[in-house]
Amino acid sequence: MKSDFNVMTKAELRAYVIAHPSDRTAFHAFVDRFTAEAPPETFDIPKSNAEVEEVEMLIRQKLEQLKTS
Repeated sequence: MKSDFNVMTKAELRAYVIAHPSDRTAFHAFVDRFTAEAPPETFDIPKSNAEVEEVEMLIRQKLEQLKTS
């Protein structure tokens, strides 16, 4: 029986992909779903140590924000 990936929640689809790593159709459905919902923002690659440190600081801040929310 073929699973209908369109009716699965994101968590169900993720669990299915983990449980069935050779199912390429499921993997493509997973990537398509998460890519479609991803923000369209892009960021340049840090070009200096200062920029790398700034990115690390922003990531730490975001993680702290997520912990408290």
